Amino acid sequence: MKKEFIITVFSENHIGLLTRITIVFTRRKINIESLTVSESAIAGVYKFTIVVHCSEEQTIKIVGQIEKSVDVLKAFYHTNDQMIYQEIALYKVNTEALYESNKIENIIRNSGARILEITKEYTVIEKTGHKEETQALFNELNQFKVTQFIRSGRVALTRDPIERLSEFLKERDTFLEQLD
Repeated sequence: MKKEFIITVFSENHIGLLTRITIVFTRRKINIESLTVSESAIAGVYKFTIVVHCSEEQTIKIVGQIEKSVDVLKAFYHTNDQMIYQEIALYKVNTEALYESNKIENIIRNSGARILEITKEYTVIEKTGHKEETQALFNELNQFKVTQFIRSGRVALTRDPIERLSEFLKERDTFLEQLD
């Protein structure tokens, strides 16, 4: 049964790694719904957050294949319930629409969004939330002709109190010390 999974991949910052990771999905004909890469809490370690819609069996195989890459430290997969996640969306509307009525202002207030910038020509609005929330705001604002819209990839943290990568690195270091 297909469902949404969040795959997290930890690596050092190496050229070409993103390409090698995405090829794993391409070969299996699995679409990446969302992809975000940034530094993690561990110095020199980067975190890829990848959202896919597939079976758990496929996800396990993908994670295993990704971990075979020399540059990857560790990869994990989680369900949405195991993660805390958000996305950010930006919307640009004509400022003139703000002056015509207070509807846009009410929409912004009711959605928990905020105005980032106002010029004579346009107003930029920001909303953080789950994809459904940012899409719902787009649908509401679009009655006033949204001229530009962008939504980020998902950013996510596990609900576990300890980062599993830290545990993995400690175990690996202990093992390597025993070999010496």
